[in-house]
Amino acid sequence: MAKIHMILQGKGGVGKSFIASTLAQHKLAKGKKLICVDTDPVNATFHGFKKLNVRKINVMSGDEIDPRKFDDLIELIVKSESDVIIDNGASTFVPMSHYLISNQIPALLPDMGHELVIHTVITGSQALLDTLTGFANLIESFPKETVFVVWLNPYWGEIEMDGKRFEEMKTYLDNKSRVSAIIRIPNYKTDTFGKDLSEILQSKLTFSEALESKSLPIMVRQRLNIIRKQLFTNIENVAAVLA
Repeated sequence: MAKIHMILQGKGGVGKSFIASTLAQHKLAKGKKLICVDTDPVNATFHGFKKLNVRKINVMSGDEIDPRKFDDLIELIVKSESDVIIDNGASTFVPMSHYLISNQIPALLPDMGHELVIHTVITGSQALLDTLTGFANLIESFPKETVFVVWLNPYWGEIEMDGKRFEEMKTYLDNKSRVSAIIRIPNYKTDTFGKDLSEILQSKLTFSEALESKSLPIMVRQRLNIIRKQLFTNIENVAAVLA
């Protein structure tokens, strides 16, 4: 059985491609075979990670889903014997979600021997309400059997509202039974850890590529190694859901 990991969130710039690439690197580090797909027609960031061999499949035609291209994507998924990671852009969020539901893909995949895992992102500051709304919309739209994983990304600010953490917010409490796992991305300081991470992401380098690069200072590689270990450990903590 293959697991189909799909990253969905209607807000742009919240770390979807970062999550897709980190999840892919963790699986590859475990020796797993993997198919990576980027469906973002505007900012195909995930596709930029050459080491991950990400396929670019534009399922859009203008502002609408192209049914034939969508069918090609589903054909690739259902025939896969390897896990699949699919990164979707903000511009494809609404049409992709609608097409997945209207074509009953969450029911089709289990029938074909696969498991669908929806990953979504919650971030802080001005993006908090938008990402909470996106999360709630996904929960409402997908059938109750769908596995949901929430990533908490504090890059834009602390994930807090009226003194409450995400796990204390009404949006989460109302949908707690639908969330199989929560993964926290550490809040990296921008002047050291954050800057080092940002630079390798902009260069579309995996952690392994960066750590093997002799052109990077020793301490930069040391901090990147710490970041990788932290992220991989946080994924390992919910391995039962993602393995």
